[in-house]
Amino acid sequence: MTATDSLTIFLALLLDLIIGDPHGIPHPVVAIGHLISVLDRNLRLSWLNERLAGVLLLVVVVSCAAGSAWILLQLLTVLMPLAGWIAAIILSSTCLAARSLHKESSRVASALKAGDLSAARHYLSYIVGRDTDQLDEPEIWRAVIETVAENTSDGIIAPLFWLTIGGPVAAMAFKAVSTLDSMVGYKNERYLRFGWASARMDDLLNYVPARLSALLLIVAAPLAGCSMSGAARITLRDRLNHPSPNSGHPEAAAAGALGVRLGGASRYKGVSSWKEYIGEQQNPLDEHAYHRMIKLMYISTVLMAVACMFSAFCLRGFRVQFV
Repeated sequence: MTATDSLTIFLALLLDLIIGDPHGIPHPVVAIGHLISVLDRNLRLSWLNERLAGVLLLVVVVSCAAGSAWILLQLLTVLMPLAGWIAAIILSSTCLAARSLHKESSRVASALKAGDLSAARHYLSYIVGRDTDQLDEPEIWRAVIETVAENTSDGIIAPLFWLTIGGPVAAMAFKAVSTLDSMVGYKNERYLRFGWASARMDDLLNYVPARLSALLLIVAAPLAGCSMSGAARITLRDRLNHPSPNSGHPEAAAAGALGVRLGGASRYKGVSSWKEYIGEQQNPLDEHAYHRMIKLMYISTVLMAVACMFSAFCLRGFRVQFV
């Protein structure tokens, strides 16, 4: 299976929106994470230098993730084409994170609404890499909105993009790279060289989707009751005010649409970090801004899904492609 038809894209997204990632059910990303952890420990004991070990880590993890998906789909399709198609839908759905992103961020929002800062910091620690134990309410709202904006691209738009181009196998390969980046793509002493290859590959695979995400957020802005002109203006002005070559694009579009200012001071494992400001502080970072960010996320997701299904239809027609 090298590409995905319109119906598979639609059903995969629908499955993600309805079910998400239910607890207690085996998930490919969890398996990928375990593999990365094992290789992280063992490759460091090898004779390879850290950069070569990091390249080997990238190759092995992506090959295992994509290869396993390809073998599974091929075997099921040979045995029963319908089973292969259903498996393709389920695998594709596990690469998407719309419902999970909303669910996990809403736990933080609900805790803040209840006035429980301790719980909000705890739930936030599951979805961000920064230290959360000393954040006040506005900083927590900022972290949540930044995370939802960035992951609208990384967790939804980018997987849909690669799913449309290369089917579940390409989407799973992208997910493996994304998981690698989240686990070893840090610019600290431990991972600066070992995680370099994974971080650069993640930058490459997200290059087009990040810019598509910004465009989609701009188009979605008036539909979510936000400023389209503000989203466009801040994207053009502030999209490069971020250490990542990609994350600044969706964050700038979101900040401009919401009329808020993102960026500023953060701490990562006790080390202070500063990010250039993105956007202007016209509106407060609060529950209202968060809910509008969620609207932007869902509308952008629908717009991207429509574009992907239309593209798949033009290229392959409205048909189920089993092999």
